[in-house]
Amino acid sequence: MANTRPINEYLSYLLAQAERQLNRQLDQEFRAEGVPVEQWRILKLLAEKNGRSMGDLAEAALLNHPTLTKTVDRMVSAALVYRRADKADGRRVLIFIAERGRAVIQRLNKLANSHQAEIVESYGNRQAEALKRLIEGLIQRTA
Repeated sequence: MANTRPINEYLSYLLAQAERQLNRQLDQEFRAEGVPVEQWRILKLLAEKNGRSMGDLAEAALLNHPTLTKTVDRMVSAALVYRRADKADGRRVLIFIAERGRAVIQRLNKLANSHQAEIVESYGNRQAEALKRLIEGLIQRTA
């Protein structure tokens, strides 16, 4: 007999639904600035550690390689990022944030911080921190 547990009792489903809703809200705010949420993630990661390989960036930005390649191509065309050969290994290409990308990420970070503050305010600091720790623990356990 098939399990009759409803889908909304599965953590994987609830986390996916929460991620989708949060990203949708953030994406709407970012698109008003002309940048989708995936590009914000890439810019944010490059601002934190510039000169990342495509593999490293794909993993950290939560994007598959083909999607990352297309996104980076658009970002290069928009002068947000640029590519350079790795000096240590000329076969590898590294991605760097451009000056225009730094200006964009400053604007987007304000929106992201405001979005984060709204979420924290709706839960309260202690509950938001507890939720964050629980999710981080889940990520570590399932890695």
